Amino acid sequence: MPPLNHYLALSGVLFFIGVAGVLTRRNAIIVFMCIELMLNAVNLTFLAYARFLGSMTGHVFAFFVITVAAAEAAVGLAIIVAIFRNKETVNIDELNLMRW
Repeated sequence: MPPLNHYLALSGVLFFIGVAGVLTRRNAIIVFMCIELMLNAVNLTFLAYARFLGSMTGHVFAFFVITVAAAEAAVGLAIIVAIFRNKETVNIDELNLMRW
């Protein structure tokens, strides 16, 4: 059985990879995938602490995070598809929808 710090280290590495992907990538789909990776890293932390403390609270929080992530993925991908149909690109640098 791995100790708690192994789970937390893995979660930190996954979260850092997600942050690096959000900050460096310009493709909107890749950015959404990196956000999902960050949410999964938080879920891993919740579940590791829940197991360490012997509580179900972490499982409940992880369930809610998964629910929010699913809704974010559905809405985010719908927005990306709508933008791609209008602008024919998913490059974040080329999207300027708020400009006249």
